[in-house]
Amino acid sequence: MPESQSRKKANFTPPPKKKPKAVRIGSPRWIAPAMIACFVIGLLWIVAYYIAPDAPVLKDLTYWNVVIGFGFIGVGFVISTRWK
Repeated sequence: MPESQSRKKANFTPPPKKKPKAVRIGSPRWIAPAMIACFVIGLLWIVAYYIAPDAPVLKDLTYWNVVIGFGFIGVGFVISTRWK
């Protein structure tokens, strides 16, 4: 009986391995300075209002000075949630 032709298959070569993406652990460099700056600005704003309430800008804002100060402090806490 005649022999059928055998198929020639190329040897299997696996696809090249992909290098894993570099996962950045940690937070961006601006997070810590921005967080501390917001805390300090908020604290200084409130302290300045209580030390010199008759200052031109502070006098016009009255009790909103405390809200602005705590607003800066609140933003500092929001930024701190991204810090690793």
